Amino acid sequence: MNPNYDEDEPTNLEVFHQKTKTQPRMDWRAQLIGRPLPSADAPNETIGKLVGLAVFASDALSSTAYATQEILFILAAAGSAGFQYAFPIAIAIVALIVVVVISYEQTIHAYPNGGGAYVVALENIGSIPAQVAGAALLTGYVLTVSVSISSGVAQIVSAIPALLEWRVEIALMLVAVVVILNLRGVRESGMAFAIPAYIFLAVTFLTIIVGLVRAAAGTLGTVVNPPELHSSSLIIQAVTPFLLLRAFANGTSALTGIEAIANGVTAFKEPSSHNARVVLAWMGGILAVLFLGITYLARFTGALPSEEETVISQITRTIYGSEGVLYIIVVAMTAVILVLAANTAFAGFPRLAAILARDGFLPRQLAFRGSRLVFSNGILALGITAGLLIIFFDASVARLIPLYAIGVFLSFTLSQIGMARRWWNIGHRQSDPQNNEGKNYFGKLLINAIGAAATGVVTLVFGVTNFVDGAWIVVLLVPVMVMGFSAVQRHYRGLARQLSLDTFHSPHRLTRYRVVIPISGVHQGSLKALHYARNFSTDVTAVYVSMDPEEAEKIKAKWSIYGEGTRLLILESPYRLLLEPILDYIDSLARIIKSNEAILVVVPQFVSRRWWTSILHNQTAFMLRMGLLTRPGVIIIEVPYQVE
Repeated sequence: MNPNYDEDEPTNLEVFHQKTKTQPRMDWRAQLIGRPLPSADAPNETIGKLVGLAVFASDALSSTAYATQEILFILAAAGSAGFQYAFPIAIAIVALIVVVVISYEQTIHAYPNGGGAYVVALENIGSIPAQVAGAALLTGYVLTVSVSISSGVAQIVSAIPALLEWRVEIALMLVAVVVILNLRGVRESGMAFAIPAYIFLAVTFLTIIVGLVRAAAGTLGTVVNPPELHSSSLIIQAVTPFLLLRAFANGTSALTGIEAIANGVTAFKEPSSHNARVVLAWMGGILAVLFLGITYLARFTGALPSEEETVISQITRTIYGSEGVLYIIVVAMTAVILVLAANTAFAGFPRLAAILARDGFLPRQLAFRGSRLVFSNGILALGITAGLLIIFFDASVARLIPLYAIGVFLSFTLSQIGMARRWWNIGHRQSDPQNNEGKNYFGKLLINAIGAAATGVVTLVFGVTNFVDGAWIVVLLVPVMVMGFSAVQRHYRGLARQLSLDTFHSPHRLTRYRVVIPISGVHQGSLKALHYARNFSTDVTAVYVSMDPEEAEKIKAKWSIYGEGTRLLILESPYRLLLEPILDYIDSLARIIKSNEAILVVVPQFVSRRWWTSILHNQTAFMLRMGLLTRPGVIIIEVPYQVE
């Protein structure tokens, strides 16, 4: 028995369970995002493999729309001689895709509850690297939304130039649409995004197949009226290893989004880890084929990197011979998939934020599921943050791109290092007969080591080459976020220590209350509070802050009639301060009360039945309550008084 408790107190404890029948109200929010779902429906809100591919692979697959172009942008600095290296670089990037996909397949198998790079780093490297991985991924997700939406708007503006001045507003509207769809639930948003995603895949594969067939038949020509080269081509450089490395690094933007499946394993139907691994393999295969196909056709047709016309547009109009229906469909679906790529971030960010919140690195609110069984607070946080970035950078893809890939590849690198460390530790436990994973550990370790080296180099190249162009923001932001994580965790740990029952002592039994009633006048509200306060104690003091002697005399006269003999303290305030004199008085009481006494402040609270009429009243009671909450030994009771 706990020695802090009185043995004479009853020890029999009866616990009752009652299932409530209360249901959420069908207000405007329910009309917007759908009817609330009970917790029992959670298994039904998971998604299958086909929908999962559309939800989690949109970011990676959409990157094929600009990854080839990013390679050519860099190679253009060497003139036409540099373009011959585009396809070999693409092959090297596909090899990296294979390594990263295999690594994340291993991650999903080892960590079926999701979390990706963060969980891998936490278990195998340490808390600080895990926080860095988490911060990098969260940053990458925010930038994914900003870049994807801005890219989609850029495609729309290219078709309708009159909308150029409205690009920020259009981008924000699209963010709002994606937020609302995700608030409706993973399954519903997935179904909404699945159709356009598969149309994009169909028309893109069709374009590549037709292009390759025509190239084999010798009927595929080169780009007619190609656009001018990117401005970097004006200064011709030699083809150097560093130039090729830069082109490789820029082309690895095709890998962004691969990690999302490992973060969101729990979104899949059971067996969730198996389904997630299948979808990851599908995505890797489709991504490799699309990327290689587009890059090959870009070089075959002589497509040039340009800010005026995308490489995809040049390839498509060359293959189909004109800017006809198929051309319009391909360009339109490319714009759609770029917008839908933002959905990958909305699938990954809330889940990762929930895991970080569960571990105490982010506010606990991010771990709570909303009415539709999604992490609604995380979805809203992502939408708001991405919207602010769009406003700040004027929905400019060129200004956002330099920030884009660093966070993603930093998390890739830490994940690969973590998995390599895991295989190393498993390999050194081979004497354990239960260690089945250690049989082929060296091959797995080698894959992750190569992946870590490659992604690490890409991270450094991105950071160095794009530092001045905006990458410094991410380089600075990640450590700032890590410091924020540590501060949040320290708060929660300190709170847990203070609330721990290990050091709990039964408090002194209170035998007396000193009651204080702050009043603004003598009226029904203050008298109602007085009648309530007298139920607790006979030691009741009404406190009035006087700024006008004449008004104070009126209050004194009325209180003598209606105050029922209760003490009235008039605090004269020559500097017209209202709250401070009351707080000072309560502080003076706190210094003299005994251990068996407590200060009870009964606050008359005016409540307006109409929301707009609250603007007409001073929020004195609210501000007083906020001032009293930080004072130990003070109990606050609000007595509401409804007014019209």
